[in-house]
Amino acid sequence: MASHAPAPGPASARPLRKVLIANRGEIALRIARSAAEMDIASVAIHPADDAASLHVLRADEARQLPGRGARAYLDIDAVLEAARASEADAIHPGYGFLSENPEFARRVEAAGLVFVGPTPEALALLGDKTSARERARELGVPVLEGTGHATGLEEAREFFAGLPAGGAMVIKAVAGGGGRGMRIVTQADEIEKAWQACRREAEAAFGNPEVYVERFLPQARHLEVQVLGDGTGGCIHLGERECTLQRRHQKVVEMAPSPTLSASQRERLLGHALALARSAHYRSLGTFEFLLDVRAREGEELFFIEANPRIQVEHTVTEEVTGIDLVQWQFEIARG
Repeated sequence: MASHAPAPGPASARPLRKVLIANRGEIALRIARSAAEMDIASVAIHPADDAASLHVLRADEARQLPGRGARAYLDIDAVLEAARASEADAIHPGYGFLSENPEFARRVEAAGLVFVGPTPEALALLGDKTSARERARELGVPVLEGTGHATGLEEAREFFAGLPAGGAMVIKAVAGGGGRGMRIVTQADEIEKAWQACRREAEAAFGNPEVYVERFLPQARHLEVQVLGDGTGGCIHLGERECTLQRRHQKVVEMAPSPTLSASQRERLLGHALALARSAHYRSLGTFEFLLDVRAREGEELFFIEANPRIQVEHTVTEEVTGIDLVQWQFEIARG
C-alpha cells in the first residue's frame, strides 16, 4: 500500500459571518436557508440575465457577474471579485459549476477566504475518476477492470477486444459526474462513435474531454455512501443510499437505507467508503459510489466506481433519514 501524507493539525475556530454562494437555483436556495438559520448572511451571484431568479431574490444581498448564462458562474476571477466586494468570509460552491475544481478551491483559500468543501488536494485526488480508482487500488478497495487513465480510441478498442465473449464496456468522462460523458458499448463497431460523443459531452460539461473505459456490469445495483469529514482524517458515514433505478444514467429514485444489502455487504460497503475518505483526510461532505454485481458471490461483488467530492443533489434523502442538516454541518466544519 502506498504511503500517504500525514494529516494536518486541527483548524482553529474561524468567524463565519457571510458566505457567498457560487451557484444558482435550488442548491443556492438550500444553502442560503441553512446559512440564515445559523445567522450567516448570504450573498448571491448572477449574470444580468439571471437577475430575477429566486436565488437572487432570497439572498441577503446579490452581486452581478459579467457575461451571460451558465458560463458566468464559471468565471473564477469574477466570483472572487464578488466575494471581495461583498466582504464575504467564505464561499460555498454547491454542486456543479466550480464545485469540483481544485484550482478554484486553491484560489479561494489564497484569497484568505474559507472554502466550504473539501481541500484542494482532496478535490484533485477524488474529482478525477482515474486517480480516485488508483487510490482505491492502493487501499485494497475493489475496482472494475478498466484502463484507469485517459484513454485514446485505439486503446479503448484493445480493451473491448480483450473482454470475454458477450462482454460490454462503459466509456466515462475522467472529470465531472451526473451521468454526462458516459456511453455503454456492446459492439465493436459502436466504439468510435461512442468515444467521440463522450469526449464532446465531457468537454462541454466539464471543460475536460478526457475519457477512460471499464468493464460494464449488466446486472448491478448502484449504491452510494454519504461521508462527512473534518479535514484531519476524522470521518464518519451517514449510511448509504441506493440509486439503482435510473434513466439515461440519471438517478430517478433514491432509497435510504438500501433495502437490498445484507449486514456483511453493508459493513464492507461503509468500510470501503471510510477508508477512501480517511486516506484523503477528507473535509466536508462527500459521496463514494459503488456497484454491487448481483451475479457474483458474496465477498467478491462490491466495486468502487467514483467519488463526488461535494454536496450532492441527493443529500436531502440522507437528511430525511437521519434528521441532520448536512449544510449546517458543512458550515460547522468550515468554522473549524
